[in-house]
Amino acid sequence: MFKRNKITLSQSKSAIDYYRKIPIRFIDIDLKNVLNISHENNIYAYDAYFIECAINQKAKLLILDNKLKSIAEKLNIKTIEVTP
Repeated sequence: MFKRNKITLSQSKSAIDYYRKIPIRFIDIDLKNVLNISHENNIYAYDAYFIECAINQKAKLLILDNKLKSIAEKLNIKTIEVTP
């Protein structure tokens, strides 16, 4: 962030203040299913984890790339797309 001058120190500290306002709730996720999703779709377990969370919580998934969008569609997960 700082090395590439993408954000200032003040902006990053402000982001932490906003982050602390987010109500976070820990949920149990089926990690074996995460591995199955990762393996079947040839994606990082990190991405599969978010897919499993969306399935588990019946939540929309924030999509930043087309590959995850196609996987989400295949799994009937509703998405929110972000375009630059």
